[in-house]
Amino acid sequence: MRFQPRRAEEPDLNMTSLIDVVLLLLIFFMLSTRFIDEGRLQLRLPEAGVEPEAVQRDAVEIEVTAQGGYRVNGRALINNSRETLAAAIGKAAGNNRAIPVTVRADARATHQSVVTAMDVAGQAGYRQINIATVNDGQ
Repeated sequence: MRFQPRRAEEPDLNMTSLIDVVLLLLIFFMLSTRFIDEGRLQLRLPEAGVEPEAVQRDAVEIEVTAQGGYRVNGRALINNSRETLAAAIGKAAGNNRAIPVTVRADARATHQSVVTAMDVAGQAGYRQINIATVNDGQ
């Protein structure tokens, strides 16, 4: 008996069904995933009222200029140090720590200047520190 050797066939893999299954799984996981923005901060920003409240006459007003200078109740300070600002606020308010302090800053002023003014007023014992805003006419 003479057997003839069979020709070796190359195996042929059909990838179509595997690709279909992978794409269906991808679509399933994309649709079932919850999209949560856990990295974002939830901020509640202050809003400016339409009508400003009546300004008390005893209030201390700190103005922060665009260059980072300070004015207390309209009077410019000789320098921008914390000690000078604290002395000017104490002179304007006297011993009354219940007087509200309003910080009015130029839009081009640095955040550091505004935070320094608020920090000095807070360390001096003033409890009511306000930030003045401008009504944009809406």
